[in-house]
Formats: sequence, C-alpha cells, structure tokens
Amino acid sequence: MMPWLFDPDDPSARIVRSLAPAVLALGYAALGLAAWAIRSRRSGPFRDEEMDHRGTGGLTTAGLRHFFAWLMRPVWSLAVVAQVPPNAITTLSLGLSVGAGVALSSGHFALGGWLFVTAGSLDFVDGRVARVTGRVTRTGAVLDSVLDRYAEAAVLVGLAWYYRSSWVLVPALLAVIGSQMVPYVRAKGEALGASMKSVGFMQRPERIAVLGLGTAFAPVVEAVLDPMGRHPAHRLAMAALVLIALTSHATALQRLQALVRSLSGTVLPARTTFLRALFTSALATSVDFVVANLADRGDAPATLATVAGCAAGGLVAWMLCRVWTFAATGATSMPPLWRFAFVWASSTALNTGGVWVGLCVPGMSFLGSWLLTRAVVYTTWNYPLMWDYIQGEPTQCLPGSGPESMRSTCP
Repeated sequence: MMPWLFDPDDPSARIVRSLAPAVLALGYAALGLAAWAIRSRRSGPFRDEEMDHRGTGGLTTAGLRHFFAWLMRPVWSLAVVAQVPPNAITTLSLGLSVGAGVALSSGHFALGGWLFVTAGSLDFVDGRVARVTGRVTRTGAVLDSVLDRYAEAAVLVGLAWYYRSSWVLVPALLAVIGSQMVPYVRAKGEALGASMKSVGFMQRPERIAVLGLGTAFAPVVEAVLDPMGRHPAHRLAMAALVLIALTSHATALQRLQALVRSLSGTVLPARTTFLRALFTSALATSVDFVVANLADRGDAPATLATVAGCAAGGLVAWMLCRVWTFAATGATSMPPLWRFAFVWASSTALNTGGVWVGLCVPGMSFLGSWLLTRAVVYTTWNYPLMWDYIQGEPTQCLPGSGPESMRSTCP
C-alpha cells in the first residue's frame, strides 16, 4: 500500500511524513480548543494549579501553558486509569529520545523530530501521573531529572553525527553543552535556597518545541529547495540548532547572573564609571587591533604583532584611566601603576598564547584568531579584573536575598 510513502528519495513522501503528524496534532488541538471554549463558558477559565506554580520564565505565555495542560489531561488520565507507573513513563521518554537521536543521525528528520516532541510530552505526563496517584518520591524526581539530560543529549548527539562533516557540528556541540548548563545552574541555585524557576527564556519546553518542530518540518523545506538531494542540508534544523546553541548559553548566563545577585549581592560600578570604562576598553582594543594587524601585514611574526598591539592598547588604557575613566567616582582613587602593569602583562601573555593556539587550527587567519582570543580573554580575565582588581572598591552593592551564610557584606 502506497510504497512511495516510504521512499526516502521521493519529495512528496518526505512532505507527507513530515506533515501527517502535524495534521493529527492540529486536529486534536482543535477538538481540545472547542472543549476548552465550552468548559470556559460554563465554568469559567480553566486553571491548572501546577502551571501556576511553575513560574513565569520561558517564552510561552501562561494561557498557552494552561491550554497545554488541558490538552494533556486525557493522556495522563488514561495512564492513571491504566495504573501505569510514572517511572515507566520517564524511561519510555528516554527510549523515544534515543530513537529520535538514531533517526536524526541517519537522516530521518521527520521521524526523529516527532519522536522527540512525543518524548517531551511524556516528560509532562510522568510528573502529573506521579502527583495524581500520590507516587511522588525523591527517587522518581532524581530519575526524571537525570534522564531528561540524557534524553536531550541523545537528540543533539544524533544531530551532531549527521552534521559531523559540516560547520553545523560546532553549534550542535555548543547546544549539547548549553542544554546541560541551563538545568545545572537552576539545580545549583535551588540547592542553595534561591528560586530560579522564573529565570531564563529558553527553558526545556521551549528547547523541545524549537528543536523537535525544527527537525520535524525540515524535510518540507528541503523538498522545496533541494528535492533531489541525497544528503539534504535540512536548513530549518540547522537554524534550530544555531538558535538553541546561542539561546541556551544566554539562558544559562542569565540564570547565573540572577543566582549571583540573589545569593551574594552583586557589586556594581557607578553608571558613569561603567560607561567610561566600556569606552576606554573599546578604544584601547581598537588601537590594539589596528597596530596588531598593521604589524601582521608588515610580515612581523604573529606573536610579535600581538605583543605590539597589546602594548599600544595598554598604553591608551592607562592614559585614559589616569585622567578620565575613574574620575567619575569619589569612592576610589586612581589604582596604582603596578596593578595596571600586572593586568597588562598577564593579558598580553594570554592574548599572545591564544593567538598562537588559534593559528594552529587549519585555515584560521591571524584576524580570526585575534578576534576569538580577544573575546575570550576580555570576558574571562580583563573584565572581572576591571572591577574587582583595578577599581579596587565597590561603588554600589545590591542586597542579597539568599541564605545569610552565602551573602557578602554590603557597605
């Protein structure tokens, strides 16, 4: 029956395999919406108590969360009637995710995407079944949390394998790391007494929706743009991977920032000083860039060109800081010269070594290595030193809201 439907090279079959589950899901959602409207007219808007306690984080709205809970009621109610153990649903979700990863690694994107969406839906069902049946245990909570990490990693590893010979491998690997860091920062924060459930815009439901639907609908785009391709690029899946790679790390950092402020009180510079310091850094980096690239074009060795740029940029930073940058605050005097010398020497060594390491990558230019190294060194070394070492004294301290033992003393 309809053998063309299973033909991997038939563009029409790809479209049908991708859209058929979506049609079924939309049909079910339409019936659910009709039932929702009737129920709301008779008894008022439906409110799911658990959704009210999940916080306001993420990209989805409260109304959409309540509607999703309404749609899933028949599913978990059936599981409750059948007395399905919640841990079995959790492990099934992992099994479907592993299957999704295998399907994606072999190029079956529609199958992999819909399997992952189904697995993500079961992740909601297992918790609801456990609560309704009174089978909530610490063991189940740990199992659910750990297997969720494995499930998401399985899908991303499958995509990484498919794109192993493409530049898309880089965002796939970044997505693997970012998707693990988002829940880790939340778990660490909550273990220390800080509430993190409302912090972050790319949480697990959003990641499942973006990645699952992005891969499920990717064959439709390819059937239009590259109908005869034997190894399709799956552009929509590529876009989803890049989006997950960027936003998962942004969410992890967003949570980290909120956690630091909550637990210890964040030390902030005065606004004027902050803006002047940013301008000083930008100007010094620009001078560094010009001098380093001129030296590189003059056939100077990459290490010497880097040192020359650092020397020029450091001199500009020292002069501006001495006469202008820190003049905006009366809480601190001009830092001693030896501190600037230490920062300059250490950052020069780090930048020079970073450029050298970058040039070990095949095809990497001096400019590319310079830009990448500057971004890493500035973020991980220079910027923290600007406030905790160069300036020397806090000018504004936000009171912490975490446990007293975790707070720093505000002046």
